[in-house]
Amino acid sequence: MAGSTRARKTNGGSASGNRRLVIVESPAKARKIASYLGSDFVVESSKGHIRDLPRGAADVPAKYKGMPWARLGVDVDHGFEPLYVVTPDKRSTVSELKELLKDVDELYLATDGDREGEAIAWHLLDTLKPKVPVRRMVFHEITEPAILAAAANPRDLDQDLVDAQETRRILDRLYGYEVSPVLWKKVMPKLSAGRVQSVATRIVVERERERMKFVTASYWDVSATMDAGEDAAPRTFGARLIAVDGTRLATGRDFGSDGRLKAGPKGTPTDVRVLDEAQARAIADGLVNASMTVSSVEEKPYTRKPYAPFMTSTLQQEAGRKLRFSADRTMRTAQKLYENGYITYMRTDSTTLSETAIAAARAQATELYGSQFVSKEPRQYTRKVKNAQEAHEAIRPAGEVFRTPGQVARELESDEFKLYELIWQRTIASQMADARGNTTSVRISGTTAGGEDVTFAASGRTITFAGFLKAYVETVDSEAGGESDDAESRLPQLVKDQALLAAELSADGHSTSPPPRFTEASLIKTMEELGIGRPSTYASIISTVQDRGYVWKKGSALVPSWVAFAVVGLLEQHFGRLVDYDFTAALEDELDGIAAGRQERTTWLSGFYFGGNVGPESSVGRSGGLKKLVGSSVEAIDAREVNSIPLFPDVEGRTVYVRVGRYGPYLEREVEGEDGTTSAQRANLPDDLPPDELNREIADKLFATPQEGRSLGNDPVTGHEIVAKEGRFGPYVTEVLPEAPEGTKKAPKPRTGSLFKSMSLDTVTLDDALRLLSLPRVVGKDPETGAEITAQNGRYGPYLKKGTDSRSLTSEDQLFTVTLDEALKIYAEPKKRGRAAAAPPLKELGADPVSGKPMVVKEGRFGPYVTDGEVNASLRKSDSVEGLSDERAAELLAEKRAKGPTTKKKAPAAKKAPARKKAPAKSKS
Repeated sequence: MAGSTRARKTNGGSASGNRRLVIVESPAKARKIASYLGSDFVVESSKGHIRDLPRGAADVPAKYKGMPWARLGVDVDHGFEPLYVVTPDKRSTVSELKELLKDVDELYLATDGDREGEAIAWHLLDTLKPKVPVRRMVFHEITEPAILAAAANPRDLDQDLVDAQETRRILDRLYGYEVSPVLWKKVMPKLSAGRVQSVATRIVVERERERMKFVTASYWDVSATMDAGEDAAPRTFGARLIAVDGTRLATGRDFGSDGRLKAGPKGTPTDVRVLDEAQARAIADGLVNASMTVSSVEEKPYTRKPYAPFMTSTLQQEAGRKLRFSADRTMRTAQKLYENGYITYMRTDSTTLSETAIAAARAQATELYGSQFVSKEPRQYTRKVKNAQEAHEAIRPAGEVFRTPGQVARELESDEFKLYELIWQRTIASQMADARGNTTSVRISGTTAGGEDVTFAASGRTITFAGFLKAYVETVDSEAGGESDDAESRLPQLVKDQALLAAELSADGHSTSPPPRFTEASLIKTMEELGIGRPSTYASIISTVQDRGYVWKKGSALVPSWVAFAVVGLLEQHFGRLVDYDFTAALEDELDGIAAGRQERTTWLSGFYFGGNVGPESSVGRSGGLKKLVGSSVEAIDAREVNSIPLFPDVEGRTVYVRVGRYGPYLEREVEGEDGTTSAQRANLPDDLPPDELNREIADKLFATPQEGRSLGNDPVTGHEIVAKEGRFGPYVTEVLPEAPEGTKKAPKPRTGSLFKSMSLDTVTLDDALRLLSLPRVVGKDPETGAEITAQNGRYGPYLKKGTDSRSLTSEDQLFTVTLDEALKIYAEPKKRGRAAAAPPLKELGADPVSGKPMVVKEGRFGPYVTDGEVNASLRKSDSVEGLSDERAAELLAEKRAKGPTTKKKAPAAKKAPARKKAPAKSKS
């Protein structure tokens, strides 16, 4: 039987000799669990959900196709009864499971212990309709003791959890199927709305709106290097001007988003002084070699407690910051670690540890760091979890004794090792002692040559006992700024009235910055704070808003598309409750109430959809229900209005708009012709231009580029006009073909070519264009196969093509210079997965002393690395691209060579049960 695994151990066999079928979600989980159970167990995988609501009309069984609710897949008039269908790819799985059931005495449903897992178990039960006793087997780590304990202590199916998951699925279907068609009619076909995805998109759009409205403010101050004398250690330290004549100087936090000083209490003016450049320079010049005096010294003890162990959301955030993993990559990697017995269950709202885990962490911390670094009492981390969906433990290494990263290094892939190490470090650190130290705050006074009294401030922090910081330091969000917990800044021993000398002074200018764009980590943090969604869904939500084209990434920052602006604007204006943060959070609470058994499923769904007394005041249900809300609003929506995003007036006072059309966004403004009539002037809008970077200067440049393109001249061979144009995917050149004769069935397509990164629409020449239009270039033929090799320029960069086999080129110039011998050499190398856009090296270095080849630093998927073309070595945390020397680069490559090539551990083949005769699949409705 494909996928089934008969357990080989005998220590878990039942005394009665009953044969049991254990069903889990994944083959990897099945193999691991089978290795722990006795010979009376057969472990099989359902490979995820086996059935769901119909995905489209084709999935709806014939007898339901005429029903008015068939489109929804939910009979809203009869208790919101869902119509479930076995998905086509799971029909054979269902048949195999039914066949296995014929030869067992009990069925154990061992899917995950959360809502999703409980729902999978219920669907299996409802679809398989077993005639043998059914037990629910639940565990939170895949280790031998945990699996044997779960098999010995099964429970019944939790119907409240099943109802909660089913309610969410039905609610999401009702929301999506009622609201999405509005977007198709009023914005663009194939768009989608979602209960959580639309709110997440709104969060990202609102941040971009803030950035677009932001007005930068400028202010100046003075930095100084103070000299405490030759006996001081350190002798010099930095200080910054904070007050002049007793009035505090303005800093960035004193300015609002409009670029003006914030008002004080009750609208009173703020008592701060804003220095301009001239004033700051005058103060700096007036303090040259001036004697300064320490006016106050304040020392305080510093204590930092360990971080709580990971739960789902904090793991996603920290893996994003420290490892640069996306939320999806983090969860996929964590899933593998869990299924193979390395960590506990990775979808949890809890930060608590079991007594066994606490003992294991404390023992390992004592062994590795010494008893003085372990807290005197066991630490338990509890948090008031808002409707946590289950009482899981925190995410930690599995087992009663934790394996160190070094002990598992050879067993894990790169991503798995990095994430395991992160989880292990955080768990161990959670049971260690507080970090302790001292903070010092110093005020320094002086008088300028002009008689102004000035006050400088300096602060220091020293860590006297590292405590948990020995094991783990949380990464600071680079976008938000801040100081790492292990950062130190030392000051000399200073006393009041001590004389100092201002050795160096500098007038420094500063500008306020708009709020940073969300990263995946910061978006997850914000959603958690707002109570929107649940940790187990964050990864899929973030993937969905990117897959649907609402959000795209610029580096690690999440940037909303103009389509997202139009969709969010429509929902805010006409369906405000559906994207209101408080109402969405309240909706989560109500759904969790169903899981807790406080709310009845059908009553709640009826109230939400048709209207009723469900939810807080002014909720969707109390306002007439979703159906009425959508039905009564569609006709009132002005499609042109919701698809028009006003930006700013141009130099002549004309409002510039972004219009979202059926084929994408474009710029538009009204211009007056020579005859006095007005008409719309339009311009193409590049897809990769973030909304907040679209300013008047760029808009004028785009409007100045005619949509018909800039004429470059005529092709001397064909006589066709060659034009340079701006397109959705960037600037390109093309030829203008004469109109095809009337009656021509298939008109010829013009040649086109994307501009290289080194080119621009303003400067591209006819010769440049003709070179681009000469592509693809035939490089030659493969002497072995006779296949033609061509050099082509694509959306993702330059590449070679031989039949269906494509290989990336390292530079655009290679398109015209690569020879057949060079192409054959490229094809002789192992193919690399995926094709990244060609990018110049971050830094060019000298030749590697071993290979003799030039070394360069490149940006890779996991950060910068140095390569000589043969060996790649990642830069360490302490290395910087700018400061990397030839010697250090050669050292990194030498270390990598010494380690030898990495080898992947081959998974053992699954032992298959003897093949049995398959039962015919029955058609189900």
